[in-house]
Amino acid sequence: MLVNVYQAKTQLSKLLDRVLEGEEIVIGRAGKPVARLVPFRRKQAPRVPGRLAGRIVIAEDFDATPEWLLDAFEVGRDSATHAQDQRSGSDHAHVVLP
Repeated sequence: MLVNVYQAKTQLSKLLDRVLEGEEIVIGRAGKPVARLVPFRRKQAPRVPGRLAGRIVIAEDFDATPEWLLDAFEVGRDSATHAQDQRSGSDHAHVVLP
């Protein structure tokens, strides 16, 4: 929304409310944009690489993908469920819905 300087001075409080609701207000002089009224956002501190070094442990088998999951991608869900049940020793029935 483009407002002139006089409107911005006389309606600043209302314009600030609109900005807080997400609207961007452009202040113009003689119909030409001069400034933009936008919500204030604090700058975030820059990321510091290695800040969590030594505090996070990655499991030894992080990159290992279980066979049952590979099967699910390669042969479909029904076969993968059956293969997983065979490996886990499960003898219960599964209902597969279309």
